[in-house]
Amino acid sequence: MSNPFVSQTASITGPATDIMPVTPSDSTDLPRVAIALYVETGGTISLVTVVGQTRTVVLADYSILPVGTQRVRATGTTATGIHAMVLA
Repeated sequence: MSNPFVSQTASITGPATDIMPVTPSDSTDLPRVAIALYVETGGTISLVTVVGQTRTVVLADYSILPVGTQRVRATGTTATGIHAMVLA
């Protein structure tokens, strides 16, 4: 099988190269900054952006939120099945 990513440079304008499950935490950043979040079951997400701002948004089921995220906060987050789209 050929790998179309092998000769490509990772870019925030391109597709994510991996997806990681997120456990919301008020004190721990994500292992890698997410270029977007994917939510399976909608609700509220409280997050810290890559510029350090805390934001709260409401998302529907199966939503993608294309914002650089360094932390998903436990306090204020009701959405579940959250995944971080990242560049490996």
